Amino acid sequence: MKIAHRNELTQELQSVAEHSLATAKIASSFSIEPLKDFIYNIGLLHDVGKYQQSFQDKINGKQNKRVEHAVCGALDFPKIVRSRFSLIASYCIAGHHTGLPDGGTRSDENEDATLYGRLSHAERFDDYSEYKKELDLRAINDKEIMRVFEDVLNDKDSLFERYAFITRYCFSCLTDADSLDTASFCSGRKDVEFQSDFSSCLNKLNDRFAQFVCETDLQKARSRVQKQVYEKTDNKSDIYLMNMPTGSGKTLCSMKFALERAIKSGKRRIIYVIPYNSIIDQTVEVFEKTFGESAQILRHQSSFCYDDKDYDEDYRTLLKNVTENWNAQIIVTTSVQFFESFYKNKRNRLRKLHNIADSIIVFDEVHMMPVEYLQPCLRAVSQITMLLNSEAVFLTATMPDFEQLIRIYSLPSTVIRNLVNDKTDFVKFKKGDYLSLGKVSEESLLFDSQNQPSSLIVVNRRKTASQLYQSAAGKKYHLSTYMSAFDRQQTIDKIKEELCSLYADYPDLTNVPEERRITVISTSLIEAGVDLDFHTVYRELSGLDSILQAGGRCNREGKRSGAKIKIFELDSVSQEAKVNITKRLLEEYEDLSDSECIREYYSQLFSFYDEAIRRNTIAANCNSVDNLAFASYARQFNMIDSNTAAVAVAGDEQSELMIMQLKSNGYTDYRKLQKYTFTVYENELEDLLRQGAVKEYGGVFCIVNPDYYSKDTGVCFNAADYYF
Repeated sequence: MKIAHRNELTQELQSVAEHSLATAKIASSFSIEPLKDFIYNIGLLHDVGKYQQSFQDKINGKQNKRVEHAVCGALDFPKIVRSRFSLIASYCIAGHHTGLPDGGTRSDENEDATLYGRLSHAERFDDYSEYKKELDLRAINDKEIMRVFEDVLNDKDSLFERYAFITRYCFSCLTDADSLDTASFCSGRKDVEFQSDFSSCLNKLNDRFAQFVCETDLQKARSRVQKQVYEKTDNKSDIYLMNMPTGSGKTLCSMKFALERAIKSGKRRIIYVIPYNSIIDQTVEVFEKTFGESAQILRHQSSFCYDDKDYDEDYRTLLKNVTENWNAQIIVTTSVQFFESFYKNKRNRLRKLHNIADSIIVFDEVHMMPVEYLQPCLRAVSQITMLLNSEAVFLTATMPDFEQLIRIYSLPSTVIRNLVNDKTDFVKFKKGDYLSLGKVSEESLLFDSQNQPSSLIVVNRRKTASQLYQSAAGKKYHLSTYMSAFDRQQTIDKIKEELCSLYADYPDLTNVPEERRITVISTSLIEAGVDLDFHTVYRELSGLDSILQAGGRCNREGKRSGAKIKIFELDSVSQEAKVNITKRLLEEYEDLSDSECIREYYSQLFSFYDEAIRRNTIAANCNSVDNLAFASYARQFNMIDSNTAAVAVAGDEQSELMIMQLKSNGYTDYRKLQKYTFTVYENELEDLLRQGAVKEYGGVFCIVNPDYYSKDTGVCFNAADYYF
């Protein structure tokens, strides 16, 4: 018997044939119909290299050298299957452990560099042909497979993008099936789905809506806007555009729509995609409170660790496994996690891609898709809705013209439907007037803000926030990513407490004594997912979307008349395109929150970046499906600024213990430590290292001199005891 795996506890053996057949069946069961037999054969041949005697010697302990086995199936698939799509199988099989490789060229000889480089040295393998006696391949119908390409045959770039997508999809089916069968045999761990009862969830959500009072003009307007959405739940589309103003109940409304569409169309799951980690916390809290035991919600984000929860060890293991392949019916995740599931090349990132099929996917704050990655993001959404039977909901209060953008940058045949056509009620959600102050000094800005009962000042740079905070008088708070996530949350909790106390003592916010007035100085992190309400908001000139998001923190309940969002410029004005566009719009439009103003902003913004948007695709740098650069493109696909580094700082006893573990052992629970980190640019990190404020332990940078960090303002770069 040729052995594939050995169960280390029971010493039971699994043959290569058993594992190959099981993987093929599971992978095929994941697949869309036209690819089922093709993916079955990929699963069947993925481990034929284990038939080599050298591999058998290794697994039996007779030798300890690494034995390459993945390339063998990649070599043989084109020879024995004879499909025009065999290259897809070669990419998947060759990379099923190390990740999808770059294609390269047929002249490549470096066996580690590219697919063709790895395929070029067939003579290095022992004979593995015995698999032909044990494994029976299925017949492939290329005409069936061609169905998934027929709408892009006349456009080269779209064809290359589709070929890359289908390759990643096949890779996802293979690697998840391989992982599941291996785990089942080696540890007895079975694949378990996080289940939710969509009908029960919808009933509970309807019960919650029934409790809402609908008496004031604003409440009636909210009901009318939401009604427009619900009236279209019978209409099938690829992408739904849900443009709803801040305060109109977007989160619950979008979930109700998703549940109704999932029930009516028989979808398997709902995926809620959110741009920021900070927004996820409150969104999950709302869903869990509403659905109770009717839903097992999987949350997948970099800053969340299931080890922090009071779960037993078996349940923690289950949670981690479900997080890897998204076998859950309701998932809340970040934009980064979602889109990296399409454009990274490693199995741990792509493994869940096939489970995005048959889903309703809600993209909250969709306007925050990074401009430079707009085309790959839109193409990913079009691919999954047109090929994998999913539907997408684009949700935002500041909606770009996505109908036009999808026609330009994605697949023109994508079916798009507006859910809110009548915007006459939008004016009722306007909470304040936008006023341009022009250029101001820091002193006059602080003087004006400190005359308000409560004020929020949002600036573009972290150093500006820190400087303003140091200069401000009275009761003040500071927020920026120079602070750890732990300290930011502590500060936000204090601000909420202070604001609640202030509004309880002074309901009409008049005659508030100076010592009770509150000033918060923050970067843009406060603009989304932080539920705070201020009397007056000041926003440094920036992109229109940021200004409108900041405005959402002003007079949130609409109870005060004459509320103001004041836009200002400091001496150092950014020359970014978005700033210049907003500056022009300030002169042209009386109301920045007007839908036409928002549309014009995005039209000018995307027009300015058109060339950059078009070149940031995997198809831009290849001339054939032979040389698709999966690995290279994965390295450059970074939705988060890659020129930054995380630095850990102790915030409580748990974090102190983890940092001590790093110093003594060189390792700790890195996921748990994440909330105790802040980010700095690489040049700032070099400065801190040079001053001896930071040291590296076990691959993690840590603050070692407490003079360089304050819980109030975060990291500082020149401590009191440092002399030049």
